[in-house]
This record gives sequence, structure tokens and C-alpha cells, in this order.
Amino acid sequence: MTLLQSIILGVIQGATEFLPISSTGHLVLIPSLLGWNLPPDEAFALNIILQAATLVAVFSYFFDDILAITKSTLQAMRSRSWADPAARLTLLIILATIPAGLAGLFLYDIFEHAFNNPLVTAIFLIGTAALLVIAENFGKRTRPPETLDWKDALWVGFFQVLALFPGISRSGSTITAGMLRDLDRPTAARFSFLISIPLMLGAGAKGLFDFISLPDTSVYLTQFLVASFSAALVGYLSIKWLLKFLTQRSLYTFAAYCMLFALLNIILLSL
Repeated sequence: MTLLQSIILGVIQGATEFLPISSTGHLVLIPSLLGWNLPPDEAFALNIILQAATLVAVFSYFFDDILAITKSTLQAMRSRSWADPAARLTLLIILATIPAGLAGLFLYDIFEHAFNNPLVTAIFLIGTAALLVIAENFGKRTRPPETLDWKDALWVGFFQVLALFPGISRSGSTITAGMLRDLDRPTAARFSFLISIPLMLGAGAKGLFDFISLPDTSVYLTQFLVASFSAALVGYLSIKWLLKFLTQRSLYTFAAYCMLFALLNIILLSL
């Protein structure tokens, strides 16, 4: 992997992790389109590490929220009272993380194998487009953040399992899940970003282990660091843009993009 390739992959990850168009799908399909032929182990480890790198964007953008949630959670643990909405949000985030965490733990090899198949990834990307259309057509988008409950969290958590397959957008599937529970778009997106934190931390730890296990790790260190910095910077800008976009616009634009990009890849791969 060259330095230019690592920068491009970092920018792709940062731009697509939070937009509902599948970051893993793009990290599989774009190198395939460009004929880069990256070693599968190296590409998979980089993908996981880049997901963790975008956590910097989440922490930076939601710093005040995360700080308030942390303080409220510590207070709730001391007082044994979870009446504070911020403290309850911690429980909801944990609950929403459990399904994908268990799936990633026990089905890791299946997801890694799917990651090496561009055609399967393109087909899954069509699935992302379908999810976004379903969200817009069946979600009433009437519920504000304070109405979130354990049923919403568990529902969104099961949808997050789908995103372990490359081509299924994590933000797209979880925003869809929230909207199908009638949450408004910004609320569904905000919860989607917050529940990404535990999963990305776990995935990042696994990706770091895979990276260390690669032969000649020092050869890739510079590329991985540059890619991570690019992902974090662009990811912050993506979050800021998307939350503003969702207050005024629908998800149909992203659905159309996913469909067109998937069809383009299927046609080219078939040829």
C-alpha cells in the first residue's frame, strides 16, 4: 500500500462512515475498481483501524454530550438512581451495542470472508439503498430524543448487526431502525453515532491486534497513521454536514447514490 493509497482510503472512510452509504463497501469496491489488489489481511486490518480512527471525530463533535453522559452515569452509579435522561442514555447505548458485539465476536470469520468479495459487497450496497427507502416510506419521524426507550435501543442494536457485512451501511441501517420506530431523522442519526462508540472501540482493538500480527508491521505503520488522521478529520466534517442535512432533507439522495454505485460495480465486475 502506497502513501497516496492510504490517504485516499482514509478520506473515503471518513466521508462514508457517517454518511449512510457504507464505508466498508467503499473500502472494498473503490480499490477493486482502481485495480489496487491490496493484500486481504492488510486491507481488512486497515478497514477496522480506520473505523476506530473515526471515533476521534465522534468524540470531538459530541464532546459536550459525551462529557454530560459520563458525569450523569457516574452520579447514577453512586446514587443508584437512573432517573437522569443522560444516565439512562448510557444504558440504552450499552443495550444497543450487545447484538452487534456478540455477532462480531462469534461470526468474525464470516464477515472477514465477505469483506474479500467485491460482488457480494455491491449486492449488499443495494440492500443499504432499500433500507433507506423503507425508512423514508414507513417512518413517521415524530418522536424527539427524550422518548427513547429500551425497545428502541434493542431494535436499533439488531439492525446494527446487518452493518457487519460490507456494503450494509452502519449509519444507514441504524438510522433506518430509529426512523422505523418513528424517531425524527436528527434523533435517529445522533443515537446512531453515539452507539457506534463501543462497537468501534472493540473493532479497533481487534484491528490493532490484526495489524500487529501482520509480518513487517513497521512497513505499514506510516501508511496506517496517515490514513487514520485523514479518516478522523474528514469524519468530523461528515458528521457536521450530515446532521444539518437531515434537518431539511430526506435519505432518498443517499439511497439513489448507493443503488447507482452498486449497479456500476456489478456491471464492471461482470465484464
